[in-house]
Amino acid sequence: MVPNFSILISTKNRLAELQITLSKIENLLKNENVECIICDDGSSDNTYTFIKEEYPEIKLLRNKKSIGLISSRNRLLKSTTAKYAISLDDDSQFLSDQVLENIEKYFSKHKKCGLIACRIFWGKQEPPLTVTLDRPTRVQGFVGCGHVWNMKAWRDIPDYPEWFKFYGEEEFASYQLFKKDWQVHYVPSILVQHRVEVKSRKSQKDYGIRLRRSLRAGWYNYILFLPWNEVPKRFLYTLYIQIKLKVFRGDIKAAKAVIQAMWDLLVHLPLLLIRSNRLSGDEFIQFQGIAKTKIYWKQDDKANT
Repeated sequence: MVPNFSILISTKNRLAELQITLSKIENLLKNENVECIICDDGSSDNTYTFIKEEYPEIKLLRNKKSIGLISSRNRLLKSTTAKYAISLDDDSQFLSDQVLENIEKYFSKHKKCGLIACRIFWGKQEPPLTVTLDRPTRVQGFVGCGHVWNMKAWRDIPDYPEWFKFYGEEEFASYQLFKKDWQVHYVPSILVQHRVEVKSRKSQKDYGIRLRRSLRAGWYNYILFLPWNEVPKRFLYTLYIQIKLKVFRGDIKAAKAVIQAMWDLLVHLPLLLIRSNRLSGDEFIQFQGIAKTKIYWKQDDKANT
């Protein structure tokens, strides 16, 4: 029987976090209408053996040599025949009930919805209350750690750009969906906890790499999709903000990341021009009229009174 739902997780050397995630979604894994596919991207921490032995029902893909997050996500999406693909990070879990029912009901009711962007709480500890006043709405984009694909929409657009390496693939896919007349909808009834403290990332050793890849991915998408008259001012504005708020305050890692990101942009410029799928002026105006991507959800005190 072909399952209706597929839970897709990419992981690399994060066995402790993955163990937590699998324990938290165990009720979903037992559902006969759900498959789980995990891509082990070249781990050296016994991830592959653990899953093989403890979760034999999980379909396990393995990259002997790491190919990166975006490539792994493409591989996962190409491996499922399910109707809906639930993408979770290896440090994410659901906090809401009736996840599958809400997904199926929403897609059935909204035929143009190609992707559901979940409500996402960022933090190591679960929020004490999870009620919200948020309502479903169409949005520009989504976050990688918790979203659901209508696989018809996924197959209607190009694969994630693997040469981005890390960051930017969600924005890339959002523009491609828009160009194909698919919509991204924020559905707050599906709540995901991303077990990450965002403020702590600046002190982590990969801070500079993350900033470099985040910056260049944004610039890549500007050149790929925006009308030409929008590209210079957006590029210069993001560059100004990085210099003002980080470089001029003595952040040496940020200064290095900015220079490296600019070099990456120059190197990839020919490829970006060849693969562009630019919005027309009218399409750009229409896209700008859509609500912004909802990245962080904070506990809503009014909803809990």
